[in-house]
Amino acid sequence: MAKSRFDEAAAKIGAAVGRADRTARKLKKAGVVAKKELEQISKEVESLKRRLQKSAQRLKRAMA
Repeated sequence: MAKSRFDEAAAKIGAAVGRADRTARKLKKAGVVAKKELEQISKEVESLKRRLQKSAQRLKRAMA
């Protein structure tokens, strides 16, 4: 009877560890995706910044 309880406890512990591992993997994958999206957004912001600077220079020349 004691072995049965130990087996049940081990199964519950194993299931909990499996769920935790699965969740950790999902979070890691989501973090990688978020990092890539952030890099892409940063590149777009830099591009827009350059365009704005060029437009400002053109405007200054046109007003001068």
